Amino acid sequence: MHEEIHHPCVQHKLSLIRDINTGHKKFRELATEITMFVCYEALKEVRVEDVTVQTPVAEAKCRKIVEDIVVVPILRAGVGMLEGILDLVPTARVGFLGMYRDEVTAQPVAYYQKLPPQTATALNIIIDPMLATGGSTAAAIDVLKEAGAKKIVVVCIVTCPEGLQAVETAHPDVKIYTASIDDRLNENKYIVPGLGDAGDRLFGTR
Repeated sequence: MHEEIHHPCVQHKLSLIRDINTGHKKFRELATEITMFVCYEALKEVRVEDVTVQTPVAEAKCRKIVEDIVVVPILRAGVGMLEGILDLVPTARVGFLGMYRDEVTAQPVAYYQKLPPQTATALNIIIDPMLATGGSTAAAIDVLKEAGAKKIVVVCIVTCPEGLQAVETAHPDVKIYTASIDDRLNENKYIVPGLGDAGDRLFGTR
């Protein structure tokens, strides 16, 4: 299952973040803003409870989020999306998964894992700007399920049909939210047209 967010503000910001002339400072800001829009959709079905608050005029019946939310960025590029989702749900707990793609085999290699304890009803949100081959994302889902996660969604900025198919085949119970489903992967396993190397563009490295 997947959902592509077509909101005009998201599409406008995508045009800016894709631009080769966008520097790392602006790239980080845009990644945060796009993440907020996409996560807004990903969080639309979180559990809430009825509460009553006192306004300056009268009591008001309201709703507050009661879902236990765990955000899991895939290092290193996923960190560039963390601020965006924590702005929406600042009480979320945060775990980290370190993975990189072997340049020869294109397979994910894990090098770091630090996750908060799972609860029975926790909603786990994996964040990574690029869902390309889908290998790292599928591996991250494997790790979370092994840790006891029952509810998992994935949020990315751009993906492609090959990556979606790989993740959905391995984990049909996990929904993917993205700002764009791009055309394809090239021979180097980069998304076309994509963003380039999101980690380098986020942090000004090469």
